Amino acid sequence: MFTGIVQGVAQVAAITDRPGLRSLLLSFPERFCEGLEIGASVACDGVCLTVTRIQDARHAEFDVMQQSLGLTTLADLHEGSRINVERAARDGAEIGGHPLSGHVDFMATLAGIRRPEHNHVMRIQVPQPWMRYIFAKGYIAINGASLTVAEADRKAGWFEVWLIPETLRATTFGDKAEGAALNIEIERSTQVFVDTVREALDERLGPLLPALEKLLAASGQSLDALAEPPRLG
Repeated sequence: MFTGIVQGVAQVAAITDRPGLRSLLLSFPERFCEGLEIGASVACDGVCLTVTRIQDARHAEFDVMQQSLGLTTLADLHEGSRINVERAARDGAEIGGHPLSGHVDFMATLAGIRRPEHNHVMRIQVPQPWMRYIFAKGYIAINGASLTVAEADRKAGWFEVWLIPETLRATTFGDKAEGAALNIEIERSTQVFVDTVREALDERLGPLLPALEKLLAASGQSLDALAEPPRLG
């Protein structure tokens, strides 16, 4: 498990491709690798990878399966690429963000950037089926960083996050330009809640569900809105 608090930025030192497998040699910040062992888990831009070789005090190697390359941005990395990294959480660790599995759900696109004073706002375009799990004030993980959704437009298929200067300093988000692909992991308890409500509605209403969807649409609402988890505060 990870906390979504990025602990550093690593750089791709070398890439080795073999049939169905890619090996990444990463260069980590000083002291990041202290106590790191073969078999340990590290979130690399939000993707949980396993250490397969430790070269020295600042370099370790990871193997990436073809399936992971097809589902994440790791396929686009090249020598010199910078990525967010976090080591697996230890027992009793403070959860400064929210619990993450390191299993990326989908890739999204950085659709726009605004820069109000002392802030950096990213608008992210999402494949429509995944928008049902994204709500304003809810959690989302982007490239391994736990962030709070500021605004979400379910019909248009986008959400926004606001980044403070410290987040930009500690991550690679300041490097991203419009059009960049991003790894997204949705907040798992939200997914469970939404899917449970939708399944309950489908089971109880059955044939009436299409009519209910039309009725809700006519009033500017949706089943996804009905399934929105309650937010405190």
